[in-house]
Amino acid sequence: MRRLWVRWTLLIVFVAVLGTVFVKLGDWQLDRLEQRRERNAATVSNEQAAPEPAEDIFNRPIADSDQWKKAIAIGTFDAEHQFLIRYRQNGDADGYQVVTPLRTSTGALLVDRGFVSLPRGNQIPAVAPAPPTGTVTVEGYVRRNEQGSRAATQPENGQVRLINSDALQSAVPYPVSSGYLSVLTMNPPQSGGFVPLLPPEINEGPHFWYALQWFMFAGIGILGIVVFIRADVRDRRLAKAVVPAPH
Repeated sequence: MRRLWVRWTLLIVFVAVLGTVFVKLGDWQLDRLEQRRERNAATVSNEQAAPEPAEDIFNRPIADSDQWKKAIAIGTFDAEHQFLIRYRQNGDADGYQVVTPLRTSTGALLVDRGFVSLPRGNQIPAVAPAPPTGTVTVEGYVRRNEQGSRAATQPENGQVRLINSDALQSAVPYPVSSGYLSVLTMNPPQSGGFVPLLPPEINEGPHFWYALQWFMFAGIGILGIVVFIRADVRDRRLAKAVVPAPH
């Protein structure tokens, strides 16, 4: 019986440690779910709000709370310092984007002029489509800098993988604001087959079901202890029952 108690104790300790990890993973998924709900609510609120002057937003580092606000900027494009953004997607379409600095009366900000789809097998053009000349009015979504490795954010020959104003600043001869503006409308309109970027899909993702899954694993572990111990007790009773009585 002593050997059984040692085995049961070790099993209980093992399941307790593993169950604690599972519960913490479940709590982590619930925390991510709550963060996503808050982000969704902020996104919806920002999308529904009236556009603000760009100079009232792009005068500070762009944060998550600024994401998907609408802003209006007036200025002139600097076609000499624009960037082709490689390997981009918009919904199910593959293609590229073009980022061009817009010089305004209060400074300069990067403008993502939109998405251009590419048929499978076609390569990104060597030169980005030219922006409209003269004064333009741009309305778009406020976006914070995309984060990634230096290789993905540092431009090379006018091309780059991610849009990060801090990294692109090295290729622009004047200061640019934090973040960038993703075009919804432009007046006068631009040519080149650009379409606006789709906003993020508003859903809660799989976090609740992942949490439920981790909690179920913890419950299965506890149930396993009961089943295991009951099997040991049953086997011990059966072993005693078949032992022949002494003559």
